Amino acid sequence: METKESILEFMRETAYNPKLADELIEVFKIPKTEKNAFYNLLDEMEAEGLIFKTKKSRYGVPEKMNLVVGKLQGNQRGYGFVLPDEDDVPDVHISAENMSGAMNNDRVVAKILKKDDVQKSGEGQIIKILERANKKIVGVYENSEHFGFLVPDDRRISQDVFIPKAEANKAQTGQKVVAEIIKWPEARRNPEGRIVEILGYKDEPGIDILSVIRKHGLPEEFPEEVEMAAENIPDEVAEKDYEGRRDLRDKNIVTIDGDDAKDLDDAVSIERLPKVGYRLGVHIADVSHYVRENDVIDKEAQNRGTSVYLIDRVIPMLPKKLSNGVCSLNPKVDRLTLSVVMDIDNKGKVINYEIFKSVIRTKERMTYKDVTAILKGKDEELKERYGYLYDDFKLMEELCNILRNKRMERGSIDFDMQECKIILDDRGKPIDIRPFDREISNMIIEEFMLVTNETVAEHMYWTNLPFVYRIHEDPDIEKLQAFNEFISNFGYHIKGINEIHPKALQDIVEKVEGKKEEAIINNLMLRSLKKAKYSPECTGHFGLAAKYYTHFTSPIRRYPDLTIHRIISEYLAGTITEKREKKLTGFVKYASKLSSETEVTAQEAEREVDDIKKAEYMKDRIGEVYTGIISSVTPFGLFVELENTIEGLIHVSNLVDDYYYYDEKHHSFIGETTRRIFKLGDQVKIRVAKVNIIEGSIDFVLDE
Repeated sequence: METKESILEFMRETAYNPKLADELIEVFKIPKTEKNAFYNLLDEMEAEGLIFKTKKSRYGVPEKMNLVVGKLQGNQRGYGFVLPDEDDVPDVHISAENMSGAMNNDRVVAKILKKDDVQKSGEGQIIKILERANKKIVGVYENSEHFGFLVPDDRRISQDVFIPKAEANKAQTGQKVVAEIIKWPEARRNPEGRIVEILGYKDEPGIDILSVIRKHGLPEEFPEEVEMAAENIPDEVAEKDYEGRRDLRDKNIVTIDGDDAKDLDDAVSIERLPKVGYRLGVHIADVSHYVRENDVIDKEAQNRGTSVYLIDRVIPMLPKKLSNGVCSLNPKVDRLTLSVVMDIDNKGKVINYEIFKSVIRTKERMTYKDVTAILKGKDEELKERYGYLYDDFKLMEELCNILRNKRMERGSIDFDMQECKIILDDRGKPIDIRPFDREISNMIIEEFMLVTNETVAEHMYWTNLPFVYRIHEDPDIEKLQAFNEFISNFGYHIKGINEIHPKALQDIVEKVEGKKEEAIINNLMLRSLKKAKYSPECTGHFGLAAKYYTHFTSPIRRYPDLTIHRIISEYLAGTITEKREKKLTGFVKYASKLSSETEVTAQEAEREVDDIKKAEYMKDRIGEVYTGIISSVTPFGLFVELENTIEGLIHVSNLVDDYYYYDEKHHSFIGETTRRIFKLGDQVKIRVAKVNIIEGSIDFVLDE
């Protein structure tokens, strides 16, 4: 029986012309007994968008048929863009009349109608919807005499959902609801739905975050069979589980986390090695010991992909019995771990290492705040309380600085992006938003996890076993050239742009540090780079200037880490057969794709909740005046970021002293008569004009 790869290889040949299924059966000499299986394989490949079946039932690959397969990104004005599956294929613009009933995030096939050689993009038409993304939609219900309709929270869904009276489920105007789609949209017809859940009135406490959870399909509760399976796992390490593990319970091992963290999956230890340097131990919860491949807990973890952190709550990847209990490296109790112990010289080079199964008992549950206070000598009481660990913390600080300097020297790009902490009261109302300081203790854990991830990735790469790597591809040269053109206005220039090395970008980061344009240039640089993702191929991590990289250190909250823990455990035990290796090859490909997708969903949900709470915070400050920096310039206006990281839009229609035109090349607006210029990085005084909490948007006007 032929594989998908061999069929695709054949169809991609220059001389190939689309063929009927029976013609392909002749080409591949498929025996009669396997014909049905071959037809099913073609159907499966078509459903995945790997091949396309014409109206005359002929099969070919999309790229040779002037077609693009990808995900549709909708726009509130009705048009959209197809973001192709293939990285080197440009986005395709789809006008409102060519959407063919497709909705935001649907997986589609688009026919190219017109190519734009200058923009390297094109105009297209949706000709097939492979997979519907919006089976349920969250929004605000509006009632009328004969029917109702739902206004979607997702602005990228441009059409309201028609709700027949019989399907309204007693929903009232102004309530947040979840509607299940019962008829998909067509060319000139809105989608139709039925109300399946009423969340509550849109202004009620907690409804905002609940709406985001429902919108992204995040599971609040674990299925009963998953909870039952978790309950059957002992609270303590069983006697038999100590076998085959190195006993590290006498070592000074500690966790260092945020104040409110409960899922503690990494712990660290350190010793000074005379003349050589340091022995760093990084000990990671051995979740794979408890969550077995393909059991009910594992399948649920696969679907979730990651834990999601939404300000006042966590939607965990694993049941709390595991994430906060027997897997969490809580203080002064025995825990099973996978340890990586590295000997690191005084220049930050790993000169020797071991990866092994272990049992530990952490001495303390430290917080970032306390470790920073101890190291800075700000709290004598704390210093005295943890006196027996003081020398260890000082050694950690030393090694952190060495590792960081080495990373910077090789060109790793270290964005010191300003993050914020949002403080809510007991009703979920934001009462304070302030910048989050990145202290030395945070950097210690960052550097230790980075060097561990690199060490594990390189070790497993040379085993030639299937594995999940964390990759970050080289940036698109055209985006970099546009970025280079912009920063030249500030007197900066990227060296060697045609064969870009991350060090060239790190040089820019260092040059802008402390300057007023720092945040703007760092943000714009970040937008010019590709997004990191998971992959079965080890192609390197551009941003870290690392040849080998993976995610090994958070198996409680990230599925890729759990996946590779299993592979490492089997490798250490020497139990990976040829048959098992073949199975793992398929699984790591699947896990990489799924994990990349769930990561994006989690990031979007987290960002939306932050935006909603920032908007709610500013609602009580309408009319107040602030000073901010122009952080982004778009054709429709200027985004201004305030000191507390809150961002709002000055719409171009509110630039009322002149007619302003958009200068894309220089990221600015220029007044036609006054020649007044608003550009990225400029400081402006604004007044808060309007807030939309549902959309998480804030409108500013200039205060002059």
